[in-house]
Amino acid sequence: MAAKLKKGDKVVVLCGKDKGKEGEISSVTPATGKAIVEGVNVSIRHVKQSQNAQGGRIPQAMPIQLSNLALLDSKGKATRVGFREEDGKKVRFAKTTGETV
Repeated sequence: MAAKLKKGDKVVVLCGKDKGKEGEISSVTPATGKAIVEGVNVSIRHVKQSQNAQGGRIPQAMPIQLSNLALLDSKGKATRVGFREEDGKKVRFAKTTGETV
């Protein structure tokens, strides 16, 4: 199945504690159906100091379910993603505006 959301896409969170927050996808794991979005679903990670790194409380973005994310179109509104063929290639397009992503 083709991926509706990919790395680098601008998305908005639809539900959960971070509802309404926007960010860019930094990584996607299709096997688990989750993605990591910068600045969303952040938790504090306690890291022990080592010879190479400073220890302390480090904020880290945790994975969020793909079904809780929606792509942002050119107008900045949440949209669903569709697929169509253009010049023999399968491309993604925003359902609200109809333009390719």
